[in-house]
Amino acid sequence: MALKLASDSEDLAVAHEINVTPFIDVMLVLLIIFMVAAPLATVDVKVDLPVSNAQAAAKPETPVYLSLQADGAIRVNEDAVELGGLGMAIEQATAGDREERVFLRADKAITYDQIMQAMNALRAAGYVHVALVGAEAAGAAQ
Repeated sequence: MALKLASDSEDLAVAHEINVTPFIDVMLVLLIIFMVAAPLATVDVKVDLPVSNAQAAAKPETPVYLSLQADGAIRVNEDAVELGGLGMAIEQATAGDREERVFLRADKAITYDQIMQAMNALRAAGYVHVALVGAEAAGAAQ
């Protein structure tokens, strides 16, 4: 017994349509993933950042500290400055070396907005190497 196809030729006919079923399956899976992941990525949660317990990095001999105090005062090393004069004060403290790292330390009571204003002033002055200084945990000096 032999099986006879609809056409008498030996070759099967070539289908000229695109099979979109696998494409639709993949797109539906991606849609479901994004529908689940999107609300998780936009959650607004208050964050109380912990103290760092990492090993302290080596500091240069004369580091340049930018301090933001709880009362809103801004200090470059020990000198009080205004936000508008921050770029000039940092430039004097670093002797014009824009590649020198500036260590930014801020009081817990300082808002994120105040920190970003200080960082924007540093960036406007050409200082992009900024290290955030945190309190060391009691067990970090092991």
